[in-house]
Amino acid sequence: MWALALAATVLTAATPVTISVTPEKVQVVGLPCLPGSLKVGLTNTGTTDRYVDLELSAPSPVVLDRKVISTWLPAWDPDHTVVTPVGVSVPRTAKPGTYSLSLSVDRTRRTVPVEVLPLPPKDNLVLGEQASASSTHGSFRTCGAVDGDANSANWSTSTGWNDATRAVFPDEYSVSLVAPSTIGRVELQTLDSARYPAAQNGLRDWDVQVRVSGSWVTVDQVRGNVTGRVKSVFPAVQADAVRIVVLDSNDHLYSRIVELEAYPR
Repeated sequence: MWALALAATVLTAATPVTISVTPEKVQVVGLPCLPGSLKVGLTNTGTTDRYVDLELSAPSPVVLDRKVISTWLPAWDPDHTVVTPVGVSVPRTAKPGTYSLSLSVDRTRRTVPVEVLPLPPKDNLVLGEQASASSTHGSFRTCGAVDGDANSANWSTSTGWNDATRAVFPDEYSVSLVAPSTIGRVELQTLDSARYPAAQNGLRDWDVQVRVSGSWVTVDQVRGNVTGRVKSVFPAVQADAVRIVVLDSNDHLYSRIVELEAYPR
């Protein structure tokens, strides 16, 4: 992705407003937990406070999580930018290609290209698939543990999952597959970095479960863990979901998963 800003100036009789969009090109994959996003900034560069409605639109198959950004823009000096995140997603069946996302306010319209990428070939069955959790801390995304980033250094800033019930267990994190698949190995990366070592902050005790014909089956039990990455290998089964039931962490406070992976063997 590009981290450049697309800017346009809207001139009105009252005050000019600047629209900025970062990145200037959005890339998205048709998997539930691999959406794209952009940040839209609105800046009042004039001398009069004003209220604005910025409209967003995109053609099918692109889906935006909001169609309007309504905000009050104060005429501060120095200028103050109001930034709003916008989620961009496409269905699994979306045709790869480039589509245009339109932004308009007053009489000015700008477009941002949205590139729909082909579905990635993957051995990891849960990569980008629909995740759910018993709770999720406000500074994390539920999808953060199936985004392909297993680096603990990025935990809490761009990846990973953390529950929201301090010192209350069990916690659950699950991922559903689009169809039953052969699963014989589950790998879990818990928090383990120089600042937050697994022996102090990682998961300690948990059960690995898979859903077979609508019922959850425990295929492995991990107890007393003090390492960052744990591999659970078991006789392969046909299952349509994977679940981690966390019973305790090494600090007895929170459940922290950086990445969850599942493989046929």
